[in-house]
Amino acid sequence: MSEPSRSQAASLLIPRRFLFVVPPLVGHVNPTLGVAAELTARGHQVAWAGMPEVVGRLTGQGATVYRCAGPVLGEGGAGRPPDVRGPAALRFLWERFLVPLAEAMAPGVAKAIEEFRPDVVIADQQTVAGGLVAERLGVRWATSATTSAEFTGALDGLPKVDAWLAGQMDEVRGRIGDPAGTADPRFSPELVLAFTTEELAGRPARAGDRIRYVGPSIAERPATTDFPWEWLDPARPAVLVTLGTANTDAGARFLTECRAAVRARAGRFQTVIVDPERVLTPDVLDTPDTPDDEDVLVCRYVPQLPLLERVSAVVCHAGHNTVCETLWHGVPLVVAPIRDDQPVVAAQVVDAGAGVRVRFGRARAAGLGEALDTVLYEPGYRVAAERVGASFRAAGGAVAAAGHLEALAAKTGGHATPTPEGDR
Repeated sequence: MSEPSRSQAASLLIPRRFLFVVPPLVGHVNPTLGVAAELTARGHQVAWAGMPEVVGRLTGQGATVYRCAGPVLGEGGAGRPPDVRGPAALRFLWERFLVPLAEAMAPGVAKAIEEFRPDVVIADQQTVAGGLVAERLGVRWATSATTSAEFTGALDGLPKVDAWLAGQMDEVRGRIGDPAGTADPRFSPELVLAFTTEELAGRPARAGDRIRYVGPSIAERPATTDFPWEWLDPARPAVLVTLGTANTDAGARFLTECRAAVRARAGRFQTVIVDPERVLTPDVLDTPDTPDDEDVLVCRYVPQLPLLERVSAVVCHAGHNTVCETLWHGVPLVVAPIRDDQPVVAAQVVDAGAGVRVRFGRARAAGLGEALDTVLYEPGYRVAAERVGASFRAAGGAVAAAGHLEALAAKTGGHATPTPEGDR
């Protein structure tokens, strides 16, 4: 790679402003935290546009968050029935949550851009208001892709679904964007930050010239929950079972089967089960099943990153962030995808040799136990997980992402002056 010219190097040192546009989804906000921290450490200004009730809790005190309205997945009309899967789940996600979210957030995003005057907007791939409003106002924008499913050809076998989704993008652009615009709001024409690597995701099928694989953005997060660390026995392996924050509506039976599977292996390893909706323990929180239980601990929430440093296997829904954070720590997985991008991510884990896939809707204790035995006691899975984790570290994470954003901002002469609404 050639060295930057003196003028290019100087332009990178100019303090810039970066606005992250994020949805009210924890897994989509978390990767931005490390990138924002790195940009701030380099002397830049950072702000967010989103729902302060969600974003502010994750960014901690002192962060600038411009309020945007919008629905929350799982509430009201955005509450998906547990049995909605496959293409129907994708359609539901866009029609009932992501499109209404874009339309509700658009005024707040525009106000944030006009007041903060960012050099670059970083729009989450599913928060299409970020790209559309930035395009309309003439501000450079990058895409933050917290999952690789959109650019790995996941819809190649579903041309009708792909065409329908493209139609949704055109319609929402007509309502909140520049009708003459041409960019797909899920893929910035200048920069797509992918928080994974080709070691896991494979080569991209689209937008490959713009994608920069930076690996997971792993950063310290504000402490939001206590955990009984003294319960963990350093002499025994530990297993984490989690379905993330947006899938527990569908998880009661699965978590029950997981508990039965690990109960059958009492004494061999300890298991922490994350149960935010209290489907297993409606009246008892953050304690073992019984006061002297040394095998199973059920918690509503856990400090996931510190806990991953202590576990030997993870059972999860194949959510992209959970998978990448797990592999970052070189820990193998049992993946049980439910919907959305999860089947794609689960296939990536299996193809990389870093885990075993089970069927979420049909998994039983016996099969779950066998899958756990496989990833715990067959060393090839840990070796593969460590290989993927090594690729993540080599990709540079938040440091690399911040560098790409600085380079994009350097193309802007000064702080952006959005195009007045009346001049559109």
